[in-house]
Amino acid sequence: MKFLRISDLAPKLPFGNASLLAGFCCFCGSVLAEEATKILPLMSAPPKALRADKKTLVALPNYDEVTATRLQIFLDNNDFGPGKIDGEMGEFFRKALLAYKRAHLMPLRGTVDQWLLDQVPETFTNYTIPPEAENFVGPTASKPSEQAKLKALKYGSLLEFVAERFHSAEDYLRNLNRPMNLDALKPGDTVKVPNVVPFKIEDLHEGFVQPNPSFANRIVYVDTKERFLLIYENNQLVAEFPITPGSTKLPAPIGVWKIVGIAVLPVFRHDEGILNYGIKSDTAFILPAGPNNPVGILWMALSKPHVGIHGTNQPETIGRAASHGCIRTANWDAARVKELVTVGNVVSIF
Repeated sequence: MKFLRISDLAPKLPFGNASLLAGFCCFCGSVLAEEATKILPLMSAPPKALRADKKTLVALPNYDEVTATRLQIFLDNNDFGPGKIDGEMGEFFRKALLAYKRAHLMPLRGTVDQWLLDQVPETFTNYTIPPEAENFVGPTASKPSEQAKLKALKYGSLLEFVAERFHSAEDYLRNLNRPMNLDALKPGDTVKVPNVVPFKIEDLHEGFVQPNPSFANRIVYVDTKERFLLIYENNQLVAEFPITPGSTKLPAPIGVWKIVGIAVLPVFRHDEGILNYGIKSDTAFILPAGPNNPVGILWMALSKPHVGIHGTNQPETIGRAASHGCIRTANWDAARVKELVTVGNVVSIF
C-alpha cells in the first residue's frame, strides 16, 4: 500500500509534521486505497439478535435536564455516543441508552437506572481556558478557494474550541453559563461544562495510524437507517457512534469493505466533480488540516474507491444533513473510533 504525502504538493501545515493528503474524501480518489478494491463476501450485518431487539419498543421516562446530561456523559464516556451533550431526550441519546443496555444484558425498562447515574457523581465541572488554547483558534472562511489560502482550518472561536472539547452544543454551554458572554471568551476565563472525558485536540499528531493486531477480529457495521456506526468483537457490541451515512443523491455504498488506511489531521482535496458526481475533475482546492477541515480530524479510507469514515467541521449536523457518500462522525467520536479499530477490519454497510 502506497501513501502519498501532501508535502510534495503544498507547504508544511501547523498541525504536526506529516502534512499528508490522507484522502480526497467522499467520492474522491483516495490515495490510501491503491490495493485491489473487491467487495468481500456478504455476511450477517449486524448480528440477528441486534436486529430483533431493535423492533422492541421501550418507553423511556422524560428525564430532567441534569439527569439526561448525566446519562449522556455516562454513555459518552463508555463509547456509546449519544450525540452532542445538551441535556435533552434526543433520538441518538435514546438509541445509545438502549444499545448500551442490550450490549450489557440489562433489562430494557423505562426506569431511571441509578447504577448508571452513580458512575457520574459530578454532572458539571469548571474548565479554565489555558493560553495555549489560542493556538487552535484562527481565521475561518466558507469558500474552498478562500480556505485553501489559510495555513490551517482552526476553530473560529474559543467557544467552538470549548464546545467540541466537551462534546457539547454551543447553545447548551451558553445556557449553563448565563449571564456570561461566551462569544467573548478569552484565556483565563472559567466555563461550566459537562464532566465528560474531554476531546483534546492538542494530543492529536498528524500522520498515519499503525495497525493494531489486538483489534484484528473486530467488525464495523454502518447502519444507514438507524444512522449509527457499531463496532463488534466476537459478536459483542463494544461501541456505537451516531453518523451521517451519505445522502439520497450519493448514498453510502451498501456492501462489505475493509479499512485500508487511517490518517489523523488530514488535508482535503475539494473537487466539485467528485463531491457532486463521483467523477474526478481537473479543478480542485487543497484545504489544510485542522478541526474545521471538511473531513475533520480523521480520514479512514475504505476499500471502496473514494469512500471513507471521517470527522466533520459541523458536528451539529450529524444524523441530519447529508454527506457526499461517506460516513461522517463528530470529531470527538472520530478520535475514539480510530482507537477502537485497525487497518484490515471489515466494514459492513447496510
